[in-house]
Amino acid sequence: MDTASLSFTALFCALLVLGLVVRTVLASRQIRHVARHRGAVPAAFSDTISVESHQKAADYTLTKTRFGLLETALEAALLLGWTLLGGLDWLNQTLLGALGGGLVQQLALIAAFVLIGSLITLPLSWYATFRIEERFGFNKMTISLWLADLLKGTLVGALVGLPIAAVVLWLMGAAGPAWWLWAWGVWMVFNLLALVLYPTVIAPLFNKFEPLSDEALKARVNALMQRCGFAAKGLFVMDGSKRSAHANAYFTGFGAAKRVVFFDTLLKQLSPDEIDAVLAHELGHYKRRHILKRIGLMFALSLAGFAALGWVSSQAWFYSGLGVTPSMDTPNDALALLLFLMVVPLFTFFLSPLMAQLSRKHEFEADAYAVAHTSGTDLASALLKLYKDNASTLTPDPVYARFYYSHPPASERIARLQPAA
Repeated sequence: MDTASLSFTALFCALLVLGLVVRTVLASRQIRHVARHRGAVPAAFSDTISVESHQKAADYTLTKTRFGLLETALEAALLLGWTLLGGLDWLNQTLLGALGGGLVQQLALIAAFVLIGSLITLPLSWYATFRIEERFGFNKMTISLWLADLLKGTLVGALVGLPIAAVVLWLMGAAGPAWWLWAWGVWMVFNLLALVLYPTVIAPLFNKFEPLSDEALKARVNALMQRCGFAAKGLFVMDGSKRSAHANAYFTGFGAAKRVVFFDTLLKQLSPDEIDAVLAHELGHYKRRHILKRIGLMFALSLAGFAALGWVSSQAWFYSGLGVTPSMDTPNDALALLLFLMVVPLFTFFLSPLMAQLSRKHEFEADAYAVAHTSGTDLASALLKLYKDNASTLTPDPVYARFYYSHPPASERIARLQPAA
């Protein structure tokens, strides 16, 4: 192995170990902090949250955080297994021997990689649903529904993912040195199409979406959207209760395909005024152009990613430094793509605090928009109900929250709403 390969191996190992250490330290802080404050409800919430609800949220958080450590360890072991321990190299050589080179072999490599990884992590998915979520009263899925979702998700992934992968691989081999720019363009077109098609084509495969039938609530929602200058293609209720007791509301789609979706669990838990406030918060994301800003950021980051892939895919040290022997006679495009997708998270993990901070800033702005168009009291009341019903801890570790939380902790969020209320 040459010097460049050894240097890249050392960088890879250093980032892997550093990421594991940071994740473990942050999770340990979260566990200690939540456990330390489990016994008493914070003073600001003592009138609205019972001790039993607070302790349930603490126990749920502790269980999920400990489980997250197990997932992190398995992910690290899988990464090492695929790379330096030779798993991906073996799989590639096996498929080369069986299929020869070419696009079919490369697609088979990607499909086999995804399938094997999914099978290895499947027990964790089952445990999270039927042990953790079940224990805390959130899971409503049956084994048959879980298996049906798994099958449909696999089929949709194959029908959508393999053609996109085929186009990217073809461009890598046929479009010359600037292939990555063409591939980025294809990827962006696909993502924009997905925003339009997902609400009407993909989502109905997994859930039922029925038009909102409550005429009084429909009139309130339409009046709110009219005041805010927002137009949607429809108001729908999703049968989220058949899978989970968690509640939510969201906008989906893009352009003329936008639609408002309420979880049926949300409509049961909140009053009409509180639903107005939650919806106004979601409207705030659109009116403050958060969606467009996130799409623009995705465009920029993916462009940088494709450019980096275009460079490393032609470097021998990139392959050998990760335990893979590139073929001298056939394209290595699928190898480059898979190795890149495995390595990039080691680098982007350290951007997590910046992305989380941006997301929290957007949440505060959406809250402010909701207060301006509805009621801060109703939004605070709705958020407290959602924190309670979703068993979200009121006492996260501050450092953990700054690093990971895409939404502000309850104490900060409610504190900002109280003056407005």
